[in-house]
Amino acid sequence: MALYYSRGSGKFQVRTSVQTSGGDPAEAFRLEEFLPYKLSVAADSVSRMIARFYLGETGLGMPEWRLLAAVGRHGVLSPTMAGEQTAMDKVKVSRAAASLAGRGLLRQSQDPNDGRGRLLRLTRKGTGVYAGIAPMAEEIDKAISSCLTRSEKTVLHKALGKLIEHTADLMSGRAGGFAEEAEVQSD
Repeated sequence: MALYYSRGSGKFQVRTSVQTSGGDPAEAFRLEEFLPYKLSVAADSVSRMIARFYLGETGLGMPEWRLLAAVGRHGVLSPTMAGEQTAMDKVKVSRAAASLAGRGLLRQSQDPNDGRGRLLRLTRKGTGVYAGIAPMAEEIDKAISSCLTRSEKTVLHKALGKLIEHTADLMSGRAGGFAEEAEVQSD
């Protein structure tokens, strides 16, 4: 079996190139051992916990919280840079920005270097909310990682960083020098 990426469709495709051993089809694929599934479940669980126990205090949704944190950290961001910093697409950034602006937490202004571009900045009220993010984030981090040793946490951060970088490389075509259609991984 091999995983292929097609630039034309922008999608990964799985192609079977080897016959299976004839074993039980139920044993051929175990969802609970599939890394992308585990990462998704972990991310969803953490997001639900944050929304339930922490974001209720601020009234912010997860996209608004992420955008507020990114703009607060960097001072001024274009929507494109905000999307890169928060791992959100343009639509989600736009909706979060509109929501934060509507609540008086964010100001959008025209980019003086690009007549069509916009820049995002926190308002004074937004800066006040942002000031509460750091202690909240520290509390969240401690709660989530309390089951890990310091060494396990370090290894997890390093591994996640590698996965994030590698998947970005796969999607951009930098990993393995993708041709129009190239094999990414095979067993």
